[in-house]
Amino acid sequence: MMAQEDRYKIYSVKLGKEITLAELTADLVHAEVVFFGEEHSDSVAHVLQLEVFKALHGLHGNGLSLSMEMFQTDVQLVLDEYLTGQVTEKNLNADARPWKNYKDYRPLVEYAKENVLHVLAANAPSRYTNRVTRNGIESLEELPKEAKKLIAPLPIDTLTGRYYEKFNALLGGHEGMGNMKIYQSQNLWDATMAWNIARLAKKSSVKQVLHLNGRFHSDEKLGTYAQLQRYAKRLKLLNISAFSHESFSKPDWAAWQHLADFIIITDPSVGKSF
Repeated sequence: MMAQEDRYKIYSVKLGKEITLAELTADLVHAEVVFFGEEHSDSVAHVLQLEVFKALHGLHGNGLSLSMEMFQTDVQLVLDEYLTGQVTEKNLNADARPWKNYKDYRPLVEYAKENVLHVLAANAPSRYTNRVTRNGIESLEELPKEAKKLIAPLPIDTLTGRYYEKFNALLGGHEGMGNMKIYQSQNLWDATMAWNIARLAKKSSVKQVLHLNGRFHSDEKLGTYAQLQRYAKRLKLLNISAFSHESFSKPDWAAWQHLADFIIITDPSVGKSF
């Protein structure tokens, strides 16, 4: 049986070499916000997320918070109630709308619960991203005051340039009003996560935030990463881009070093989580 460390390789762009998990966490400790960009079905990355979370907890204690794309802002109360033992996991599953692959993130939430660590429900409610996809980002202005508290402050910067180019390529390169609205909903998603992270990181009790999201949101320091830089220019940020690749045995680090401060390649032979 292969050891867990044989299932991944970590590369430090700054050092220009492969490093160990212990060396990674030692470097991450200096950042105020760490982005862990994943591919949602990467089972090895999910294991690593928990290991990084545990290691950073050992260094920061209760000053560490976990932020998750996987929960939306309007379920923060339910998540808090679960973490403090006021409601059961059955209630969490029924009321917090966890992702279908919540089993992949459950170990992190349970670790936070056991160690009294805060977990941030960072993402915009899907009913509002869906509204933008249908009616454009300007339609958010029509929302009532209470609804606007659940998203980033308006107006939201729809990041142009490289991020738009990447997103347009993802949609097949077909520019049009429909795709622009989908792109605007992506910006709402990114900005809301960034806004919530910024507010959390500014609290005196918080030493570090570990944020989990799909790597498109933070690769090349775009998306949520760039929005966070707008909201909190002085925060020190680091990002990780983790993904499986067929060249695992001999990674081409030079081809990926633009993606993040740290690149994690996982073994593609390991089964996906879904």
